[in-house]
Amino acid sequence: MEFGILDFFKLVGALGFFIYGMKIMSDGIQKVAGNKMREILSAMTSNRLKGVFTGFFVTSLIQSSSATTVMLVSFVNAGLLSLKEAIGVIMGANIGTTVTAWLIAIFGFKVKIGEMALPIIAFGLPMMFTNKDKLKSLGEVLVGFALLFMGLDALKASVPDLKHNTEVLEFLGSYAGNGILSVLLFIGVGTLITIIVQSSSAAMALTLTLLYKGVIPFEVAAAMVLGENIGTTITANLAAIIANVHAKRAARAHFIFNVFGVIWMILVFPYFLKLIDNIWEPFQNWMQSISPDIDKSKEEFQLSLFHTFFNLINTFLLIWFVPVIAKIVTKMVKPKDEMDQEFHLEYIAGGVMGTPELSILEARKEISKFLDVVEKQLKLLPKLLITHDEKKLNKIYKKIAFYEEVTDRMEQEIADYLAKVAEGELSEQSSAKIRAMISIINDLEKIGDTCYQIAKTIERKQNHKLYFLPEQRENLNKYYELLFEAFQFLKHSLNDNFDNIDLEQAKKWENKINAFRDKLRKEYLRKIEKGKYKLESGVIYSDVFSNIEKIGDFIYNVEEAAAGKV
Repeated sequence: MEFGILDFFKLVGALGFFIYGMKIMSDGIQKVAGNKMREILSAMTSNRLKGVFTGFFVTSLIQSSSATTVMLVSFVNAGLLSLKEAIGVIMGANIGTTVTAWLIAIFGFKVKIGEMALPIIAFGLPMMFTNKDKLKSLGEVLVGFALLFMGLDALKASVPDLKHNTEVLEFLGSYAGNGILSVLLFIGVGTLITIIVQSSSAAMALTLTLLYKGVIPFEVAAAMVLGENIGTTITANLAAIIANVHAKRAARAHFIFNVFGVIWMILVFPYFLKLIDNIWEPFQNWMQSISPDIDKSKEEFQLSLFHTFFNLINTFLLIWFVPVIAKIVTKMVKPKDEMDQEFHLEYIAGGVMGTPELSILEARKEISKFLDVVEKQLKLLPKLLITHDEKKLNKIYKKIAFYEEVTDRMEQEIADYLAKVAEGELSEQSSAKIRAMISIINDLEKIGDTCYQIAKTIERKQNHKLYFLPEQRENLNKYYELLFEAFQFLKHSLNDNFDNIDLEQAKKWENKINAFRDKLRKEYLRKIEKGKYKLESGVIYSDVFSNIEKIGDFIYNVEEAAAGKV
């Protein structure tokens, strides 16, 4: 069996194919996922037992724990599942993957969802060319899902064909019978095979085949199954490479869960094999009603039984320690920076408080946090003018885009919370405060959007190799400083619990911002006419200072809403 340089590049390409499919699917999920999908997932995983059942059901359906955990990582990456919810689903996925062994043992075949990839693309691709955003995003999810499975199939096709070269592993039979060392050796072999074929189900099929042909004894096959439980975690960890810190933690939790199970199983391995042997006889009588030829594949069924009992007991042992596992992986995987983390509301995540007044107070705290996010975005804008290194610029663009997504989510979630508060009995004063806060978060989100528009405008300048004159950069820097001072005044006002809003002073800031915009516009038109400003870069310059003025308008709107002028 030869494995040359071309085969190696095929393997690397297949791995890239798989990760690309994962990325498209994850991006599509983030775009298409609305509150309904979030609610459905929350209902399915609202407690640990439901999460376990969800993981079992999904994995039984698609016949791949690797695919389940990859999808799970994308859900966590999209913010649809919390880490604790994900761990429950991972446990269920481990039980669900045992169904494959039973299908092989009983029917001798494995359902391959990969064969459905092209029909799924046939449905998804036309959706990607529609004008409706939701439909387009759904098309991305479907195409990404199909590419993911095609990538998994490509991985399997790009590795050494162990299934048809079982003689490569025949020598391993001679290493059996050396106690715990043999167990450790074959756990390593099982782990390696699963990493190579990128599927615990495929590795399980190979192990069952080797066992059925008498290449390896039962205890060796059982040890290899334990290794396959470790190897299958590699797929989720590969998928998490491009994901945020929460998805990485979910993948790491999968690894810890499986490794812990293998550790305790090593300690009781001989006794557990005896247990399987003892329960085999009554189980055999029941199974003969399903498969009359059970005696011809006794050890295959015993291996399936071993696999199932191991995962059931491991899940039962660890389901009570989900919070502990979550804490461990949180300490293990630290965020690189703020962008690596998924945003979650801090004060109102627990639901509506006992009284409307308390609920409104908590919502105000979230608005203060909202102001901090917008401030970080505003601070990045001047850096776009003084940064010339392309890598650093791209990093700033990504940060601004990240904060824009955060502001979108904050507005939606705070608005939903305030809508629930408004359903209760409210005084006229409380109703006015809720109306004001809804208007405030709407304008703060618009500031986030406008910052993003400014960043995209300057990115366009960079892509077209256009340049601002030193005078233009200086004017924009002065305008940013003026805008930021106005925002600091706003932030100070809102942090005073909306009680000391000075609309007169706020109007003065608004007038200063408008006057500076008018000055820049007149100067811009005059110099364009005289040919002192290039038209292409001049248009971008005009767009930037016009958008800065818009932010000034939104700042004043927030002041007005806080003063009760809505």
